[in-house]
Amino acid sequence: MRWLLLCHALCFSLSKTMAHTVELNNMFGQIQSPGYPDSYPSDSEVTWNITVPEGFRIKLYFMHFNLESSYLCEYDYVKVETEDQVLATFCGREATDTEQTPGQEVVLSPGSFMSVTFRSDFSNEERFTGFDAHYMAVDVDECTEQEDEELSCDHYCHNYIGGYYCSCRFGYILHTDNRTCRVECSDNLFTQRTGIITSPDFPNPYPKSSECFYTIELEEGFRVSLQFEDIFDIEDHPEVPCPYDYIKIIAGSKMWGPFCGEKAPESINTESHSIQIMFRSDNSGENRGWRLSYRATGNECPDLQSPIHGKIEPLQAKYSFKDQVLISCDTGYKVLKDKVEMDTFQMECLKDGTWSSRIPACKIADCGAPPELEHGLVTFLSRNNLTTYKSEIRYSCQQPYYKMVHNITGIYTCSAQGVWMNEVLGRSWPACLPVCGLPKVSRTPMARIFNGRPVQKGTSPWIAMLSHLNGQPFCGGSLLGSKWIVTTAHCLHQFLNPEDPILYDSLLLKPSEFKIIMGKHWRRRSDETEQHLGVKHIFLHPLYDPNTFENDVALLELLESAKLNDFVMPICLPERPPPEGAMVIVSGWGKQFLHRFPEILMEIEIPIVDHRTCQAAYAPLKKKVTKDMICAGEKEGGKDACAGDSGGPMVTLDRERGQWYLVGTVSWGDDCGKKDRYGVYSYIYQNKDWIQRITRMRN
Repeated sequence: MRWLLLCHALCFSLSKTMAHTVELNNMFGQIQSPGYPDSYPSDSEVTWNITVPEGFRIKLYFMHFNLESSYLCEYDYVKVETEDQVLATFCGREATDTEQTPGQEVVLSPGSFMSVTFRSDFSNEERFTGFDAHYMAVDVDECTEQEDEELSCDHYCHNYIGGYYCSCRFGYILHTDNRTCRVECSDNLFTQRTGIITSPDFPNPYPKSSECFYTIELEEGFRVSLQFEDIFDIEDHPEVPCPYDYIKIIAGSKMWGPFCGEKAPESINTESHSIQIMFRSDNSGENRGWRLSYRATGNECPDLQSPIHGKIEPLQAKYSFKDQVLISCDTGYKVLKDKVEMDTFQMECLKDGTWSSRIPACKIADCGAPPELEHGLVTFLSRNNLTTYKSEIRYSCQQPYYKMVHNITGIYTCSAQGVWMNEVLGRSWPACLPVCGLPKVSRTPMARIFNGRPVQKGTSPWIAMLSHLNGQPFCGGSLLGSKWIVTTAHCLHQFLNPEDPILYDSLLLKPSEFKIIMGKHWRRRSDETEQHLGVKHIFLHPLYDPNTFENDVALLELLESAKLNDFVMPICLPERPPPEGAMVIVSGWGKQFLHRFPEILMEIEIPIVDHRTCQAAYAPLKKKVTKDMICAGEKEGGKDACAGDSGGPMVTLDRERGQWYLVGTVSWGDDCGKKDRYGVYSYIYQNKDWIQRITRMRN
């Protein structure tokens, strides 16, 4: 009956309990029981709803606590809770050291909301003063206190007051969930014939929330095969095939996959040249990914057989699309393709399994027929007059009138490159140079031109006669090589007034107005050995002075070469000045004693005269003997050139070489053979450079 009355009173009092709620939104505050610090009323219920901004928690602690004690706090109590969880329930007195009092305990809410409820029953037999509590908002360090893995950062977490944010490693992009790090891997193109493809960061865990696309794109004609390696780790599911992460392979209308799990797929022969690989990952997992190698093979081409005298590089058992080979030939052979010779030839295996060309043949190098040699001949040293590789020929000159340039052997060998080669001249061709200064007829002792003896025929084969077209001789000259005549400039014009250039030029002989006769012995009678040659061009020395006879030298280019024989042979140009006191020979058809012309060629032997002696002899006549002039003769006179001898040769013998060379050409003097009047000659050594420059330029 007592318990019924108690229950009735309690239930009746509860029905009269005054309950109300207080909303608190500040970052900190104070909560006190009703009437604090006086005793709290009976039948009272107050709830304080504390809300702080997201990213904060609520810290609650008590400065004073004094409530009625009861079993399990069934009478009076303070309850701290969240929306779905009771954090603590307190009652009793601090002094009694009951377990239900908060003491120094701090209550922390898990989130930004906390509810504190004070409840007193119908009786308060003693004076209980209630409680005094304080709360404050405290920052949540989400980076260290994050309990929900689905809300944690994938790579880096950065805390700030009231919140946090995530960031990613280099090369990654933050997903739209602002937590997951993914990669941008949608544009991977492979065009090589072999390669390796891996998931991002392999063998480290691949990124989440990513879609990767890889394309292998080769030329049509290739077939790609794929081989996954041992490490294969993609998140899977024990019941549903690859619902989370997977890899797919697409080639045309064919598809392989999706693949996931820890067992690598078998090798895949796609039979295609264009492959797409797709890899997808969701927002969870820590799997290592995959790695595959690919290799492209093409249609095979037939085996190749090396040509005779040739080789194929590289030589291998099988060839497939895009393989290339180089065909070359042995030394001395050339690749022959479509009638064209070449050093090497390249072939390629095409996509349809055929070669781009047939194997060419190797043809032995052929140097072809050697060119003919002017004034010489060519002799084949190989059997059957072969001109192929290693065949030999020999060039030789017409003896004894011509000699080989540089005195080479004249032997040429057909080289591996198909050209004739000489050990000295290389690929250059030889030339036959006229032999100079070696007459075939020896001289007898000399006599005077005046009352002297004639020249023995053939002892001066270099002398040339300058003749008018009517056959009248007017000057002499000397043969240089086979196409040039050197004479004096004054022979080629009738000098009247050098200050009038128009008149001067008009009186120059034209090439068509005279001729050159070689092999001449008789002055007027014909010789069976003579050769009549036309003149192509006249060259006067540019410094020729008709007043003083300085540089009195001229060159005549012949229309055709003279034919060298025992009676026609060139004179040599000097290598050095003649030695002092040297004896020289002067030849010509000039006037003799009683001013008569001889019937045959005449010559004299006289000494060269010292230059100063000659200058002194002509000083009384006020005539200059310049450095381009050389004098010869005897003091007592009697031996001299005369009218008609102009341009003729003055020669001497080089005893070291055994050859005759040209010292000068007959130029001028005071009458003929007078005492103390020496003959003056144009000095060839002084004008040698000009002579060689003109003759080389025209050859």
